[in-house]
Amino acid sequence: MDHSGHGMTMDLPPFTLGRGFAWSTDPFFLVACLLGLALYGWGVVRLVRRGDAWPAGRTTAFAAGVLSIALMMCTRLNDYGMVMFSVHMVQHMVISMVSPILILLGAPVTLALRALPPASVRGSKGPRELLLMLLHSRYMRVVTHPVFTIPLFIASLYALYFTPLFDFLMGSKVGHVAMMVHFLAVGLVFFWPIMGVDPGPHRPGYLMRMLELFAGMPFHAFFGIALMMASSPMVSTFENPPASLGIDALSDQNAAGGIAWAFSEVPSVLVLIALLFQWYASDQRQARRKDRAADRDGDKELEAYNAYLASLQTRGS
Repeated sequence: MDHSGHGMTMDLPPFTLGRGFAWSTDPFFLVACLLGLALYGWGVVRLVRRGDAWPAGRTTAFAAGVLSIALMMCTRLNDYGMVMFSVHMVQHMVISMVSPILILLGAPVTLALRALPPASVRGSKGPRELLLMLLHSRYMRVVTHPVFTIPLFIASLYALYFTPLFDFLMGSKVGHVAMMVHFLAVGLVFFWPIMGVDPGPHRPGYLMRMLELFAGMPFHAFFGIALMMASSPMVSTFENPPASLGIDALSDQNAAGGIAWAFSEVPSVLVLIALLFQWYASDQRQARRKDRAADRDGDKELEAYNAYLASLQTRGS
């Protein structure tokens, strides 16, 4: 069945949970997910073999993030996402907001810096040195700065869905894959400075991170409300869903708006909780460092203060 004027033929059965989770693999994302898991696993094994510890929680978070991408792009959900606005919106929201958060909590950059061997020749540049150069480059300072990430995060919604660009990209599988890669990249650069545990060129204080988070989230809610309140289909790709699905285009668009609105709330809460935990852990580490410093120097600050008090008493007497 031809739909949306794109010349793509797709005869899909009515959407059910069982059918929706059947395999319909996108080769690009399948290879990328397997490669990501393999490289991360290699890094963890390398650390363990040399006697270093790596938190199991980070490994679990990273694996869950990669598997969430595979679920969206390597199952029949991806087929339905080509013809149903609501399913596509689930893909978009998971890949741009849930997957990046989980991947960043896995600290892949920190793992790479610890696992990659240094250059064998002094002064040369191996993979570890090249990664450090990238982290400290002007390019990374620009793409992780909130002046860049927040407008990009917002434009990925409004400038894409409300212009002909979306229909153009949805007209081919290559365009669809490119769009999903863009969503993932935008999510990573947006959330990395806010709650990522990896080192980065832009790392503001915890209060500023919270402000950055809440600066972008309301626009997701406004976008969802705009879709929910529309009286006609706003995206031509989904104007004529396959008859076999038995759905109404406007109702499906309203459902997509509700999904976009809901996803503006849930990830915000998760990131906020992660930020609060990181803030607490940072304060605990600073307190322990001060205690160790006091133990090493015999608490010189306290001794100096006591000596000062004693000098005042001597002068007074």
